Amino acid sequence: MAKRLITLLALWLFSSLALAASAPRVITLAPHLTELAFAAGITPVAVSAWSDYPPEAKSLEQVANWQGIKLERILALKPDLVLAWRGGSPQRQIDQLRALGVKVIWLDPDSIESIVAALHQLAAWSPSPQQAHDAADRLAARFKALQQHNKQPKHRRVFLQFGQQPLFTAARATLQNQLLTLCGGENVFAASPVPWPQVSREQVLARHPELIIVPGDSHAATQTARFWQPQLSVPVIAIPEDWLSRPGPRSVLAAEKLCQALQ
Repeated sequence: MAKRLITLLALWLFSSLALAASAPRVITLAPHLTELAFAAGITPVAVSAWSDYPPEAKSLEQVANWQGIKLERILALKPDLVLAWRGGSPQRQIDQLRALGVKVIWLDPDSIESIVAALHQLAAWSPSPQQAHDAADRLAARFKALQQHNKQPKHRRVFLQFGQQPLFTAARATLQNQLLTLCGGENVFAASPVPWPQVSREQVLARHPELIIVPGDSHAATQTARFWQPQLSVPVIAIPEDWLSRPGPRSVLAAEKLCQALQ
C-alpha cells in the first residue's frame, strides 16, 4: 500500500512538473491583458505596472510602465509570447522585440464581442485551453442575460464623465458606450466624431443629462455632484474604475452595475 501511494505521488509530481515545463511563457504589457491572461488560465512570467488583479498578479515581476518596456529584461525571460496593446505599448520597442524573434500579439479589445474573442484566442496559449473557452462562454452568457433583461430602453439621458479639469467623455465608438446602451441608457455625447472627446461644462449642461456615471468610489461620486451644483443636480453613480476603464472580464461587472443604476 505504501509503495502504491509513493508511486502515485511520484506520477502526480512528474505530471505537474511536466505541465509547468510545457506551459507557454507569456508576458503581458497592460493591466487588462494581465486580467485576460489569468482568466484564460495563463499565469504570466511578467506583467506591466498596475497589474493588480487578480491578487496573484501583484507578486509578478513588472517589465512595462507608461515610460515604455524593459526590452533587455523581457528578452532575458525568454517569453514564448508577449501580449501588447496599441493603446499603451510603444510600437518601436515592440518592433524591436519582433525583429529579435519574439512572438508578439496585439490584443486590443474595445467591445464586448472582442473581449470574449480575446479569451477564445488566448486558449491556444493556455495550459488549460478549456478554461479559456469556458471563461469566454460564461462572460458572453452574462452579457446576453443583461441584454435580454434590458430589451426595453430606459431612455434615460446619461453623461459618462471621465475627469473634471479637463472634462472627457466616451462617445459611440467605445466599450463604455456599448455597456451603457446595453442597459438601455442614452449617451448624451454618443454622436461625437471622436471616441474620447473633451467637452465643456456648458456643453454638458445644454444636453440636460438625467444621470452621471463616473469611475471611482462614493467619494468620487460626492465630488462630482459638488462640481455640478447648483446648475445640475442629478444622481451621480460611481463604478469601480478598473471595471469601467479596463476592457477585460470585469467589464461585465460594470455593465451589471450600470443596468442596476438605470432601473
